Amino acid sequence: MVSRDEFIDEVDFIAAEISVNPKEIHIRKMKKKIASCSSKGRLTFDPSVLEMDRKERYTVIVHELLHLRYPKHTKMFDALVESYTEKVFHTKE
Repeated sequence: MVSRDEFIDEVDFIAAEISVNPKEIHIRKMKKKIASCSSKGRLTFDPSVLEMDRKERYTVIVHELLHLRYPKHTKMFDALVESYTEKVFHTKE
């Protein structure tokens, strides 16, 4: 488990790696999702993300950050999420 501050630092670090700039980062209880990205650049994460293992958490963060550049779930979007995850974890699943 990571603290809220560690998580925010992690999001900021990954955002810099992807070259995106979220306007706000929130952690709050969500009913149906674990994370979301608004069209205004606000990222919201459910607190359960803090309890995920590093790879799973990283994948969720990358997914939401990429929405700042690519709003739709396309094949290219999915390939980018996988590519960034592979780059860090050096594994193809």
